[in-house]
Amino acid sequence: MALSWPFRFRFPLWWPNAVASRFSLPPQLASALRRLEDIPLWVLLSLVLNGLLFITVLVLFRQAHRPAHGVLSTANAFAADGSPTPVTPPTLGDRRTLDYQQWVALLETEAVAAAQTDLPRQTLLLGDSISLWFPAALLPGRRTWLNQAISGENSSGLLNRLPLLNQNEVESAFIMIGINDLIWGRSETDLTNNLRAIIRYLQAQHPQAQIVVQSILPHSGPAATWEGRDRLLALPLERIVAVNAQFKQIAAETGVDYLDLYPLFVNGEGFLRADLTTDGLHLNANGYLVWRSALALYNETDYGR
Repeated sequence: MALSWPFRFRFPLWWPNAVASRFSLPPQLASALRRLEDIPLWVLLSLVLNGLLFITVLVLFRQAHRPAHGVLSTANAFAADGSPTPVTPPTLGDRRTLDYQQWVALLETEAVAAAQTDLPRQTLLLGDSISLWFPAALLPGRRTWLNQAISGENSSGLLNRLPLLNQNEVESAFIMIGINDLIWGRSETDLTNNLRAIIRYLQAQHPQAQIVVQSILPHSGPAATWEGRDRLLALPLERIVAVNAQFKQIAAETGVDYLDLYPLFVNGEGFLRADLTTDGLHLNANGYLVWRSALALYNETDYGR
């Protein structure tokens, strides 16, 4: 049956009267029911979907503030009941003052601590500042998340520090890398070659691990307020789309999964949605909620474990 949009759904003419008489409804409510027959279906669907979205946000909020039991679900958390408690690493706020080598040393310490305590279901978050600032409480549960991202990271830097994770029993690795390569003028060939090398290294060192390549996200273009706005303006969104297409092909060639987040974050004009970003490049709380929902849905599919 072909439907033209928008189309109008009409309740059977007897339905409002039957309901009103069957349940002895007040006149005002009965009148309201009769008016339903003239409401377009898209309006009813919109109300239902908005209600479901509101309920989803409430559930996510409750989960984010629920104490963890059993398997840890927060990034950089190493102490479980009955396990030795390593030295608590600095908070993310403290880390803003670290240089790159200090970052690498800190992440090595955290990786070693996770390996020594043999935490279950170790899941890596590999990337740059967009991954780094993922709120630990929003990361999907039933996993031990190790946030191994560094602000300003590029694909070469990520590749070079993967040996720090050799001793970890990695179950999954979620990779989001490349935006800094493109912003700072590195070639697409170098970026894609590095991604292949990252995947191959992880496959060699962690042969049982599930590897997920995530798409590079869009930016806000002229609406961006990030300090490097001029560099964003010089980076066409079409180039990001083209690189993502190559990432998808590389994932297929190497036998890993590809998670396309790009459509979730883009607006009608092709830019990063204003309601999901702080400065046109990085994500705000709503942006991380969208990403979190995509990860949670992925984990519940047949592709997740």
